Amino acid sequence: MYQDSYEDEFVGNIDVVADSYAMVDDRDYEEDELLLQQQQQQQQQAQTQVGVQQIPEQVRKFLGHLYRNLLSNNVNDLSYNYDNQFIRLSEKYFAKSAWPEPQYVAALVGDDGIFLTLYRELYYRHIYARLHPTLEVRFRSFENYCDLFNYILNSNGPLELELPNQWLWDIVDEFIYQFQSFCTHRSRLSKRSEEEIALLKANPQVWNTYSVLNVLYSLIQKSNINQQLLAAQQGGDVVEAAGEFGSRALYKMLGYFSIVGLVRVHCMLGDYTLALQTLENIDLNNNRGLFTRVTSCHVTVYYYVGFAYLMLGRYADATQAFVHILTFVTRTKHYHQRAHQFDSVNKKAEQMYALLAIAVSLCPVRVDEMIHTTLREKYGEQQHKLQRGGEEALEVLSELFLYACPKFIIPNPPNYDDVASEPMEPQEFQLKIFVREAKLQLVVPTLRSFLKLYTTMSLDQLSSFLDIDSNELRNQLMVYKQRYRQVKWTGNADLLAGEVVPTTDLDFALQQDMIYIAESRVGRRYADWFIRNTNKLQDIINTLESRQKASIANAGTQSEEVA
Repeated sequence: MYQDSYEDEFVGNIDVVADSYAMVDDRDYEEDELLLQQQQQQQQQAQTQVGVQQIPEQVRKFLGHLYRNLLSNNVNDLSYNYDNQFIRLSEKYFAKSAWPEPQYVAALVGDDGIFLTLYRELYYRHIYARLHPTLEVRFRSFENYCDLFNYILNSNGPLELELPNQWLWDIVDEFIYQFQSFCTHRSRLSKRSEEEIALLKANPQVWNTYSVLNVLYSLIQKSNINQQLLAAQQGGDVVEAAGEFGSRALYKMLGYFSIVGLVRVHCMLGDYTLALQTLENIDLNNNRGLFTRVTSCHVTVYYYVGFAYLMLGRYADATQAFVHILTFVTRTKHYHQRAHQFDSVNKKAEQMYALLAIAVSLCPVRVDEMIHTTLREKYGEQQHKLQRGGEEALEVLSELFLYACPKFIIPNPPNYDDVASEPMEPQEFQLKIFVREAKLQLVVPTLRSFLKLYTTMSLDQLSSFLDIDSNELRNQLMVYKQRYRQVKWTGNADLLAGEVVPTTDLDFALQQDMIYIAESRVGRRYADWFIRNTNKLQDIINTLESRQKASIANAGTQSEEVA
């Protein structure tokens, strides 16, 4: 809100003739002011009535059902409203427009505060997803999130409010997404108008990094979720550890999802060690962990864990994380095609295949044959270029990285007084860090491809194959030897801990000018191959049988029509 100050245009002395004016009763002013207020209220009511009438009948019914289910804490019906009806109505009525204004919805639900706050969260989220949010929308959405989290965190006792896990996850996930989007929007000052720059400069508290982190840490602390997870691992009393707030599903799940959200934020900031430390109380080996209750949360955990490992140079661990979640996504893809989260899960899966192509090229290890086949179909050509090394490999590496990496952010506001000097894009900065480390690793696939063909060979022979001198080859062999062993996660709670183990099945020893190669071969697992192809054959048989039945039915219908 802005208010201009005005000064009197005429500042000379003015003679006041008191007898020329009658005394005006204060009651006349009060009556006029009251009449004006009544007229304004009538106009607002008329506008609200028109706005409500413009809401489609089906949408009004949906909002009524959503409101009643929220009041009664009917989680099952709320889940249906949220996961199905909201998505369907958005496609039908608001594919290219916003949902009804909250002020019109307020007339349908009697100005219920928490319902309108949750509705505004959906309202702004839809604008972000389908339209282009203005700076005003970004500000208002942040204020609405502040209202929502203050309501949850600052209540005297636990709220009698229950929401589906998917909705709770989406609230945390969208909160972080809008924070990232605002940071990107704010950093590109050359594309902003003078008015927008002035607003950004005057409101540094909006989408402030400290505020976002404070919300996530506050939700974690309020729910005692780390204490609950630790008690569950150690066989302690989880109920006692949860406390008054943490025993409620609302606080417990928001706290848990905030841990995953923190992992994402730390990766966006480039602190990969802290990202993995944040998950110290979450057991990724537990197939029934809370993160598995929401598929998009499940995928997010492994995406950021795998990426953090990749940036820390632990390529074998990154490969293991990506293969694990991609196997899960592949096996459940038919289920996700019927869910609204399919697009986000599918996009993350495509990005993880690109990251897996990088990890496997930098540190060749055996992966599941189904994933390996898909990877070869998607990125076979890029992998071949990476194995050849050289400048072409660096170009492919950069291309895959920029496509698949998270959206990094600059946490601090830019210099609003110097619009011309924009900082380096955070993606480019992180790419430089990654390429500097990966360049050393790119010699490994090339050397391995030659070494695996021999059991012994001379240094001169290998240098002639690679077209480099012997001294350079010795350096590359030492790099290979060093990169051959990596810290590998052993499956305990600490994702940063591990054992130094060989990450490839090919080792060698260099004695003077002779190279002695040893390869430990692992027998091919034929059972997986037969099971997978048996399932494919069964799918073909089922398809043929269904087509045969359909053709017989059509033939019978046609014969009846002829008769």
